[in-house]
Amino acid sequence: MARPNRLTTMFAAFAMGLALTFSFSGTASAEDCPRSFLDKQYCDRDGDLTADLPTDKSKIANPSTIIFAYTPVEDPAVYAKVWDGFIQHMAKTTGKKVMFFPVQSNAAQIEAMRSGRLHVAGFNTGSNPIAVACAGFVPFAMMAAKDNSYGYEMEIIVPADSTIKTPADLKGRTLAFTAPTSNSGFKAPSALLKGEFGLIADKDFKTAFSGKHDNSVLGVANKDYDAAAVANSVMVRMFQRGVVKKDAVRSIYKSQTFPTTGFGLAHNLDPALAAKIKEAFFTFKWEGSELKKEFKKEDKFIPITHKKNWEVIRKIDAANGVKYECK
Repeated sequence: MARPNRLTTMFAAFAMGLALTFSFSGTASAEDCPRSFLDKQYCDRDGDLTADLPTDKSKIANPSTIIFAYTPVEDPAVYAKVWDGFIQHMAKTTGKKVMFFPVQSNAAQIEAMRSGRLHVAGFNTGSNPIAVACAGFVPFAMMAAKDNSYGYEMEIIVPADSTIKTPADLKGRTLAFTAPTSNSGFKAPSALLKGEFGLIADKDFKTAFSGKHDNSVLGVANKDYDAAAVANSVMVRMFQRGVVKKDAVRSIYKSQTFPTTGFGLAHNLDPALAAKIKEAFFTFKWEGSELKKEFKKEDKFIPITHKKNWEVIRKIDAANGVKYECK
């Protein structure tokens, strides 16, 4: 697996401003409708904080092939196999051909849905509000255990033999983030380090961007970074697969529980097709599946709403000065 990438100009610009601005082409004319925090091409008449189905029937999509993408947190090749059984189930349920689309970045995934090239997806916690606002993403499901519990925590990790004992010791050190759209890999640690420890990125500690959670975990294990902020759900799966030894890293901070990847569809899908897609999620048999082997603590998909389940994430964004601007 490739070693972690260093800070890029694009990510540096994001980090310095603590604001997210996405640029897209082909924006439709604004409709005369309430929008909550959504982009001007979407309406939110029912106030659920997600885009409504277009009133113009010519804009409603009923593709012959459904394109599905999982959030780009780890090696896409691994997850193509993990999701294969589910994709076959969706194909059978919808009567459509379904293809897995391996995305390399959150921005690419958002752009693909906004442009109509992606129909069903799992967007990670941090990019979920941006996908809702800028790409017309409508989340409706999330993985959960048998008792309906769900979520993950952000952890700040260091090499096992590091002299860093608490987040306060990060002053003057290098902390690796993943990407500006990641909740646990950037947004939450930025807000928590500032609020709880008075530490400001690129002022009190140096920053780097690895691109993905697995890169950050590997970077700490290999001592390329002094520390990294990661989603512990990703880290645990890496331990389980033997990608990284558990005793190679040590956690110095663990956050509250956050909602995990939200699964949903493009707002303009034909309602009958949308209903079948939802049915595929809620009727999928986890036992013995590749999904169950990979996500060991999860047993089913449960219904969620962006308005309720992502409220804490929107508050973290507000604390960081993040604005969902779609240009």
